Amino acid sequence: MTNLRALIIGGNGIISSSITRLAVERGFEVTVVNRGLSQTRPQLTGVRHLIGDASGTASIAAAIGQESFDVVANFRSFLPEQVKGDIELFTGRTAQYLYISSASAYQKPVAHLPITESTPLKNPFWQYSRDKIASEDALIAAYRSSDFPITIVRPSHTYDETLIPIEGGWTMIDRMRRGLPVLVHGDGTSLWTLTHTRDFAVGFVGLMGNPVAVGDVFQITSDFVYPWDAIYRMLGTAAGVEPNLVHVASEKIAAAIPDWGPGLLGDKAHSVVFDNSKLRSVVPEFNPITTFAQGAREIVAWHDAVESRRSVDADLNAKLDALIASA
Repeated sequence: MTNLRALIIGGNGIISSSITRLAVERGFEVTVVNRGLSQTRPQLTGVRHLIGDASGTASIAAAIGQESFDVVANFRSFLPEQVKGDIELFTGRTAQYLYISSASAYQKPVAHLPITESTPLKNPFWQYSRDKIASEDALIAAYRSSDFPITIVRPSHTYDETLIPIEGGWTMIDRMRRGLPVLVHGDGTSLWTLTHTRDFAVGFVGLMGNPVAVGDVFQITSDFVYPWDAIYRMLGTAAGVEPNLVHVASEKIAAAIPDWGPGLLGDKAHSVVFDNSKLRSVVPEFNPITTFAQGAREIVAWHDAVESRRSVDADLNAKLDALIASA
């Protein structure tokens, strides 16, 4: 392929670092804008780094000056005001603007499975999801009114070795290893889709610079679907133990731990199964291969490698103990 110039805003995160790496391998000339503060991942090679606050349009504008790019992808945009700033900044300066939305924007509860790109967007539980919907609306309006070259991407719970994809993080793994009961929302049988960043990157980079993708929306998720109990057990197996799972109603958990409420009631408490056929029609090489059993082993190994990564929250433990005692 020709060397397309790509700007990745926030290129050292869980999702964006894998995409940046693969884009370089595929021959893109990649420029990354971020604050350069990540201690989690080493700085990527073969990439031009610019310093700027990836969540602020003015800072991005100052970092890139008058440059134009074939592709722009923003991984640090969460509010419609940020999207409107990007529309103004990149109009006439890119042939494709990829916006990273969220599969949590799909209607909750879901009326029909599997979820496709035409599933309605409506989430009364989570402001994050409503902001993503409003951002999508602004982008679609710009595409229709002025041909702003959008591609909207909806991930669903994408992880790498640094992210433990259950509420409570390492505190839960620590409980497993100490033989303490571990809380699972609902009855543990609702279905969930976990996507490794390596697999996600194949789909995303396949959309970059792809003219067929302009003006359209694509979800990128794994084809591996698990009940929540299975997810916890795979993490337990990776940690060398059989976890003692205790089930508590999602509404009760949300009341006791308010920080978990929106993401739980607005996303994780609902079964989600996705149809990726639309993506495959445009990116035929997309074929997720990382099972969560493998991903769980990588997660535990990464955390075990450095003591400071194994942070345990004593206050959370007390709340979990109280919830489990009342189950």
